[in-house]
Amino acid sequence: MQFDFGQNWKEFSENALTDEKIHEARVALQDLLDEDLAGKTFLDIGFGQGMSLLLASERNAATYGCDINPKCKQVLDANKTRFFSHLVARDIPCVVGSILDESVVSRLQQLTPSGTFDIVHSWGVLHHTGDMTTAIKNAASLVRPGGTLVLALYNRHWTSSTWLAIKWLYCKSPALVQRLFIMLLYPVIWLAKFLVTGKNPMRQQRGMDFMYNVVDWVGGYPYEYESTDETNRRMSALGFILHKVIPAEVPTGCNEFVFHKRA
Repeated sequence: MQFDFGQNWKEFSENALTDEKIHEARVALQDLLDEDLAGKTFLDIGFGQGMSLLLASERNAATYGCDINPKCKQVLDANKTRFFSHLVARDIPCVVGSILDESVVSRLQQLTPSGTFDIVHSWGVLHHTGDMTTAIKNAASLVRPGGTLVLALYNRHWTSSTWLAIKWLYCKSPALVQRLFIMLLYPVIWLAKFLVTGKNPMRQQRGMDFMYNVVDWVGGYPYEYESTDETNRRMSALGFILHKVIPAEVPTGCNEFVFHKRA
């Protein structure tokens, strides 16, 4: 049982993605990953609507993608045609499959001569695989020595177990009940975010859209989480040094990390 992220990204791209949102995503990626990408290999695991891949391609990286949902490759191609016409001729090889699958990891390794990448990016994805530990380990194995790993993972909070139950129930429910879930929780999430941040929740970061983020949040199952300290200890044991951390804006949001792999 898994939420259909590909369908949500398809509907977001068709109904809510704009040039303004792409600009916001461009600025956010630059702030998070401020190194020169030109000529570097960039792998996005769980690329969704393809925005990070397209923006990295725009910065002249050699880009590659991996997503478990085949709809995401269709969404990537559609967004390339609609918003990134200057990149239409740019090939972005993609592997469809789970990062938990060793055969998928092997196929990704075959995309570069070294079997690794200068930058591996996975924003808000690995906590949805059903086995976050293996997902992070496999993603980390694809980073070259001295390379960069970008992660965003849900923060641990006292409400996390409650949200886990809500997400499970949402994914088990028929479509009508799912719509009721969204109708009921939309104002709750809006108010909670406003009270915590003091900002208008409709103004989203990274070029996102509040409505589609609510659907993603309520339905996003499987679902795992951990604190920034837990993530840092985990990555240190895997041979990584923390370069940057941006704590979650709201308690159950994503902590963003940039790690460098020891050479």
